[in-house]
Amino acid sequence: MVKRLLSAAASEVAEFSPEELKQSIKANEGRTVLSENIVACEPLLPGITNAEVARSFGADLILLNVFDVYHPVVLGMYDCNRMDEATPNDNVIHDLKKYVGRPIGINLEPVNEEADMAEDKQEIAKGRIASKETLQKANELGFDFICLTGNPGTGVTNSEITKAIKLAKEHFDGLVIAGKMHGSGVNESVIDLDSVHEFLEAGTDILLVPAVGTVWGLGDDEVRQAVKLAHGKGTLVMSAIGTSQESAEPETVREIAIRNKILGVDIQHIGDGSYSGVAPVENIFAMSKAIRGERHTVAMIARSIYR
Repeated sequence: MVKRLLSAAASEVAEFSPEELKQSIKANEGRTVLSENIVACEPLLPGITNAEVARSFGADLILLNVFDVYHPVVLGMYDCNRMDEATPNDNVIHDLKKYVGRPIGINLEPVNEEADMAEDKQEIAKGRIASKETLQKANELGFDFICLTGNPGTGVTNSEITKAIKLAKEHFDGLVIAGKMHGSGVNESVIDLDSVHEFLEAGTDILLVPAVGTVWGLGDDEVRQAVKLAHGKGTLVMSAIGTSQESAEPETVREIAIRNKILGVDIQHIGDGSYSGVAPVENIFAMSKAIRGERHTVAMIARSIYR
């Protein structure tokens, strides 16, 4: 067995296998915070990555958004704060993991070119789209997990997510998170039990569902049923704030966090919808304190990455 993530030092986390990382998250009993941040935005503070900022305010896991595996850049690394000045570096994820001492993941998007769109479709770089080649490149770059989901307007569908899960289980060595945070511009349900069944049967390690209180019309019952199905198959669940409410008042974030903890999710995601591509630091801190209290939050942010 492994230490719960609450108590694990950076040196211990670095040695976790994917299965041990999953067990460590499970042992946290719903007290794991994941911060998503955009690598292409000028960081909140010059010369510091948004990942470092998020970790310092309580994030256990870091998810990179808008990262192109064929153009590996994280602004704030190597004193570079602008995309037009950035030099791609295949060591950037290995270096970032040393800086934050936490597992690092990436969004890859299962785009459906024939999706029934509800809004204008956004075209994205090939290095951001889920494929055999991008999954293999994510392995080479050193990512610990991938998240198969869609950004606004990209045309990601549940059927393509199912296909991408199967592909990922063949070509990616780390943990697989899969599901939608919002509609991704497509005329279909963000979450339904048929899709949940398909994701679980395809083998996702962690099911992604929108956090209750974030997606229009999504209530407790849908999330509770999804959690029950996933846990019955040994799959973890991550709730996501992907609707820019991550930049609402801390009180709103605390309310969402407690409500979704009651429903049994294992990881709580806080998105990147703020001015610098990372949630306001006070909201990451508020989520952490809400789901695990001051004691564990202070231990998380104070524990040196050299331990």
